[in-house]
Amino acid sequence: MTDIAHTFLQESARLLRSEYLPKIERCLDLLSEEDVWWRPNEASNSIGNLLLHLRGNVGQWIIGGVGQRDFERHRQREFDERAQLSWRDLLANLKATLADADEVIRSLNSESLLTRRQIQDYDVTVLEAIYHVVEHFGMHTGQIIMLSKMRTDTDLKLWEPRNITTA
Repeated sequence: MTDIAHTFLQESARLLRSEYLPKIERCLDLLSEEDVWWRPNEASNSIGNLLLHLRGNVGQWIIGGVGQRDFERHRQREFDERAQLSWRDLLANLKATLADADEVIRSLNSESLLTRRQIQDYDVTVLEAIYHVVEHFGMHTGQIIMLSKMRTDTDLKLWEPRNITTA
């Protein structure tokens, strides 16, 4: 495998598992069930809806699309749900889906990145599918962070400054 392909796959898996997921976990640790299902307005999603949506997106695009494994998704239900699931269950389901996605990503090689797949009526390469999922996950992680700050009025302490000196 080329260094570029290897780096892309490793970094994609790392971002999902070790960058974005811990931020979501930090937010959930500070929230009540009510907070997780709160919506600022009907045109916006709750954190609970975003967790369902992230699981669905990762499952459809990486597990089903890239890995060509069975994954059943009901996309509209991800947005229609209203406080029926605990955040602990939502998080457990998301973690299980990310573990399966990580397995798919680890099974790939350079040549497979250019393989074409039909996902959600899109004709994409495996590379494009993974890139989409990582970008999409990062965007919704940011929304979860913002909603968490709105509900807690707290510095979530998601970033630790490095010991950098300037001249």
